[in-house]
Amino acid sequence: MKKILILAAVFLVFPASAQQIITLDECFDLVAENYPLAEQSVLLHEQSLLDIEAINKGKLPQLNINAQASYQSDVTSLPIEIPNATIDPPNKDQYRATLDANQLIYNGGLIDASAKLSEAKGKVGQQEVEVNLYGLKNQVNQLYLSVLLLQENRSLLEAKEKQLRTRLDEVDAGVKFGTLLPSSADALEVELLKVKQNYTELDFSRTGLLERLSLLIGRELNKDAVLQRPEVFMVAKTESKRPELVLFDLQKEQVELSTELLSKSKSPKLNAFAQGGYGNPGLNMLDNSFNTFYMTGLRLNWNVFDWNKNRTEKQSLQINKEIIDTQRETFELNTNAELAGLQSEIDKIEGLIFYDEAIIPLREKMLKTAESQLDNGVITSSAYITEFTNLYEAKNNLSLHKTQLILKQIQYQLEKGAYGE
Repeated sequence: MKKILILAAVFLVFPASAQQIITLDECFDLVAENYPLAEQSVLLHEQSLLDIEAINKGKLPQLNINAQASYQSDVTSLPIEIPNATIDPPNKDQYRATLDANQLIYNGGLIDASAKLSEAKGKVGQQEVEVNLYGLKNQVNQLYLSVLLLQENRSLLEAKEKQLRTRLDEVDAGVKFGTLLPSSADALEVELLKVKQNYTELDFSRTGLLERLSLLIGRELNKDAVLQRPEVFMVAKTESKRPELVLFDLQKEQVELSTELLSKSKSPKLNAFAQGGYGNPGLNMLDNSFNTFYMTGLRLNWNVFDWNKNRTEKQSLQINKEIIDTQRETFELNTNAELAGLQSEIDKIEGLIFYDEAIIPLREKMLKTAESQLDNGVITSSAYITEFTNLYEAKNNLSLHKTQLILKQIQYQLEKGAYGE
């Protein structure tokens, strides 16, 4: 007997422990981790590191191997003859192989500026990914709360079914003892069938929404998953913390670094070079034989006049900064307009909830009167169902408005960039 009780306890505990429970915050975290777009952030970071590494290699010595074989139609020769001396002209076929080494000494910090610009581009790309992922939160919020509403509607339906069955049992007893007509139970039976019909509609709708939510967050949610009602704490008016604003700042920083790179590109460039080779002729053009040779020195390059190309490019970048400023102003204006609309919706729903909570006690009172009248045969079961349905709809409206309120409050905080603070 003891073993049977233990096994029964295990089977009772197992389903409860296996029940899938999830919160809205978990869904937000999951969509940021599992949505395919999230992988781009890591890839962009790796790409940025590789680009910077490649740019910094410009500081290392550069080695080049060159080889050339040529034939020319004419060669340098002396137009006069020198007594007692014979000078053979160079061969028309010439051969040369060299190893050239170049080492950057100074370029005005151009390489460091290029590396900073590449890093800034990587940050802009990563922040664009963050902006797109943040936009998914509104989709997750709407899907989550839609499922939550259906979940709560089903709970109300279950309470409705339980109460209808209780009334049906009472009516059946009245019919049995002859105090009520047999037709009194028919309306209740029809209403119970409607409840079953509503179950079917709710369950199919909920399954479809759960599948869509599962695809977004990258986690399988079974049909019996329980979604917890989120707690929302409206924050005081603070500065917006939307990721788009960070993106605008990073874009302006990228423009500033591009301007700095243009300035440094005008700096003089000094390189040390060395060349060693083997060829015919070598450096002595009058020696028609294969020889080794070498050369070393410094090379300076400075473009002192570029027809104002550099200045024009800087002016173009300055216009880019102004464009970014107008995009930021437009974004902030649209955000403030959206926040005003959401606040209006929140105020409206709060007013509806106030009246819902005032209506429900009156509906409950009216239903009790109808129950007494039905028991005494004063009204038909159809009249009772009318009052019963009115109470159910009032409770359903309250549940709907409470869920809508949470939806708008979370949307408000997401629009503000303040959710979860």
